[in-house]
Amino acid sequence: MDSLLRCQRLLVGHGALVLLLGFVIGFGFLFFLIGEIALWPIPGSIDYQMPGTYDAWRMAHMEGVVNGLALWLVALLLPVVPATDVLRVRLTWGMIIAAWTIVVASAIDPLFPDARGLSMGGNLANTIAFLLFYVGIVAVVWVVATVAVKSLSGARELPRS
Repeated sequence: MDSLLRCQRLLVGHGALVLLLGFVIGFGFLFFLIGEIALWPIPGSIDYQMPGTYDAWRMAHMEGVVNGLALWLVALLLPVVPATDVLRVRLTWGMIIAAWTIVVASAIDPLFPDARGLSMGGNLANTIAFLLFYVGIVAVVWVVATVAVKSLSGARELPRS
């Protein structure tokens, strides 16, 4: 039980940090939209147009929010997945790695030109984004597939009512 609680707390804590990163990216999105850096009631502003596009900023902001909430969701669901302590730890870290890599990769796009990370190559920022996305997608696919297999096979082992 201590292992489960530790995994849940790691997921909740990292989920909160990923959400906070999404909120910070949201300020970048706001500054992009208004064309200056200004935070009311703090006096003054900096006349600066943030780089990037509307879609890139929106996606980066939403990736932080969605991935942070996904970590919280996994923390809630972890107790019902039939898994050993070792597998539970691997699922936990797989989701944490997926969340961070996907959010950081999506934050590269609005800050650097031609850095969507959709394919390998191009400029350095694009290559870094692609590799981060690649790691995150492989991790999340493994976690989801493992949860599906374990949960469905575990359901078959339970008596029918």
